[in-house]
Amino acid sequence: MILILFAYAVALKMTVSLAPRSIKRMYLLIGEIFLLSIVVYVEFYLADRGLNRELRVVLMALRYSATPIIIAQVLYTMNKELHRYIFIPAALHGVINFISIFTGIVFRIDSDNVFRRGPLGLLPYIMAGAYCVFLIYILYTRSNKKLIELSPIGFLCFAFALGLFLPFVFGSAYSQIFCATIAIALFTYYVFSVLQVTRKDLMTGMLNRSAYYADIYNNPEDISALVSLDMNGLKTINDTDGHAAGDDALITLAICFMRALKRRQAGYRVGGDEFIIVCRKCTRDEVLQLIERIRANVAETPYSCAVGFSYISEGTKDIDALLRESDAMMYAEKAQYYESTGKDRRKN
Repeated sequence: MILILFAYAVALKMTVSLAPRSIKRMYLLIGEIFLLSIVVYVEFYLADRGLNRELRVVLMALRYSATPIIIAQVLYTMNKELHRYIFIPAALHGVINFISIFTGIVFRIDSDNVFRRGPLGLLPYIMAGAYCVFLIYILYTRSNKKLIELSPIGFLCFAFALGLFLPFVFGSAYSQIFCATIAIALFTYYVFSVLQVTRKDLMTGMLNRSAYYADIYNNPEDISALVSLDMNGLKTINDTDGHAAGDDALITLAICFMRALKRRQAGYRVGGDEFIIVCRKCTRDEVLQLIERIRANVAETPYSCAVGFSYISEGTKDIDALLRESDAMMYAEKAQYYESTGKDRRKN
């Protein structure tokens, strides 16, 4: 496990594709896993020798409290939109575990050095499970629903799930390798993420322009529709609030688009504020439902975007023709937006 964490730290040091803030959070995560491994080692060392019962219950409170905090740290590291309040349930859970040192409501160790669960004995697993479910939800909604992205997410979630169920199968034996399991899972997820960098837009998390051109010529006969998207008013935001605010607006819209995607639908950022969704083997109704979901998601934000689409069944079209038609519809809607708001795209 130490070798894996060391390799993880070295790899992060050489990574230029991640934001400095994300790298710092990952370093913190590595430190948390290492410290937890020391706690687990000392606890089981004392348990095997029947030593220092008072210190052992403190270490157990730390171990039970650490797992939800580590999963919360994973969430906080992988999703920069989340705030620190994600740690509040884990912190409250930690308080309950330390209260258990004196009350035994979660766990206790009898005078004969035997571990017992209290009335809230399953609380650590329930709390960790809730965080795991939220982790799956966040990573899935922020993905492009493509197998290349879902595979590492599935691997990471499977590793956390093992930590919830295998202790009931193997008992304390599994607890001793839990930290190594999580370290392997996180490092594997990191490697997969780095391999995907060449296909991802680093700011929004959507697939990039190169991935778009590569994908549309891969089984083009499966493409049934294209959806063109363009943000309204980006120049105004950049000019009045700064480019950082414009970047936040694009990230927010990208999240709205990715949340709307279903199977066989992939989203790409192909320009500054230009996005395209490629739909494969989708019916016209599925494409229209996709657009409805996009409009509903964007309506929850202070921003807006123009949408256009073209469906293959409306006539035999190649990809370029599909794109021209969807772009024409999108630009018509954009022109209507600027006419109705009285804003000139070129003059703020």
